[in-house]
Amino acid sequence: MTTKYSRMAVPISSPVAKGETDIFIEPSMANRHGLIAGSTGTGKTVTLRVLVEQFSSMGIPVLLPDIKGDLSGMCRPGGGNKKIEERTALLGLKDFSYEGYPVRFWDLYGKEGHPVRTTISEMGPLLLSRILGLNDTQAGILSMLFRYADDQQLLLIDIADLISLITFALENTAEIKGKYGNMTPASLGAIQRAILTLEEQGGDLFFGEPSLMLEDIMEVRDGKGTINILSAAALMKAPKIYSTFLLWLLSELYDSLPEVGDMEKPKFLLFFDEAHLLFSDTPKALEEKIVQIVRLIRSKGVGVYFITQNPGDIPEDVLGQLGNRVQHALRATTPGEMRAVKTAAKSFRQNPKIDTEKVIGELGIGEALISVLDRAGVPTPVDRAFVYPPHSSLSPLPVADIQAEIRSSPLFGKYEMMINRHSAAEELTKRQIESEAQKPLPPVRTQAKPKTTTPSPTRRKNTKDVGDVVSTIAVRTATHIGTQIGKEIVRGMLGSWLKKK
Repeated sequence: MTTKYSRMAVPISSPVAKGETDIFIEPSMANRHGLIAGSTGTGKTVTLRVLVEQFSSMGIPVLLPDIKGDLSGMCRPGGGNKKIEERTALLGLKDFSYEGYPVRFWDLYGKEGHPVRTTISEMGPLLLSRILGLNDTQAGILSMLFRYADDQQLLLIDIADLISLITFALENTAEIKGKYGNMTPASLGAIQRAILTLEEQGGDLFFGEPSLMLEDIMEVRDGKGTINILSAAALMKAPKIYSTFLLWLLSELYDSLPEVGDMEKPKFLLFFDEAHLLFSDTPKALEEKIVQIVRLIRSKGVGVYFITQNPGDIPEDVLGQLGNRVQHALRATTPGEMRAVKTAAKSFRQNPKIDTEKVIGELGIGEALISVLDRAGVPTPVDRAFVYPPHSSLSPLPVADIQAEIRSSPLFGKYEMMINRHSAAEELTKRQIESEAQKPLPPVRTQAKPKTTTPSPTRRKNTKDVGDVVSTIAVRTATHIGTQIGKEIVRGMLGSWLKKK
């Protein structure tokens, strides 16, 4: 049975690691956010798998990026892996069994998963400025253009709409700046060039319709939460698109979901791999809003988990919100790395039996310092523990098998075909044609003896243009259905468009 996100029976948690005792993630505290940190090759990806499997078994849907392309096997049972067998023997797991989990594949480029899209209007000017790498002046002008589009009921769906809006602004600067503020052709040109660069990076595939519906990533199937895997290996070549997409999704979840208070388990969990990308080159105003969302979104039943090499990659105001922590080994050879080790050690509730700062450098692969929140929301003393092995296959699926999974998905066909409907580009063209049609024709000279010669090619061409105007308007009017946005646009915490429910 498949159900959408809802309050269900109290979930049963299984251990995720073994220290002095078994370590569990308390389901009611899973939305208090978390951190998986450690140097490359210390076991972060396996820990990620183990946590995601546990959350899925609790009936919690999750979304996680697959940056290295090695998570697709989670839909198949594991087995035949010598290292997994060694770990189960080490931990004395006599009843350990293998199983697969419900997985749904997504891809911003639409090649290794269902296409993921949003519209320019839904993204909003704040996050779009970050993708485009605009300076403060250019970001302010982009906000003016969005305000103009909102007031004029111009729906910005794709990059073509945004380019059309900027072209219109270049031709009508005096009209727009009189009400919305000063904008120069040089700044508009810089924004336009940044948009063309974004298009070359695949932004034309990300912006469009149909846009992602949250309920499609928040399903529970046969009691297990769906594991939504976002293909991100190619996406990492455009890191700002990757990181801003995740921020947009975080904003959508915050702005769209109702307040639920304390729950027996979260509605949804979002994992941010390579979390340092979220905060690099981030304007202070945007960082403050991200911190605010992380602080407040748990009341919507959503938890956020950050995966990074060094906890110092994450702002302190965010780090302080992360209740469930798994710290793998940190190798310190430089003064900066040594300071990072001290900072990581001090972030745990201390255990008198463990010299945390010393142990961080001694941890083996698959070994970690772990502190989680108990049912009262109090951090447990840090414990040195071995992470349990995953139940699903560590081997990635062949490309043909991934494509078969995509085609067998109940969502196949819903997002695969892009829809190009009437939006700002068509509307601005329509208005320009109507404006030209309303201009008075030049007066025709009266001649006493009209000539019987055929009209000149120029006059014939002009007559045809007027006829084309009438024909074009008639066609566009007839095909313009259900395309106007509401009279009032409301934007959320990160500037994204709050769609009417």
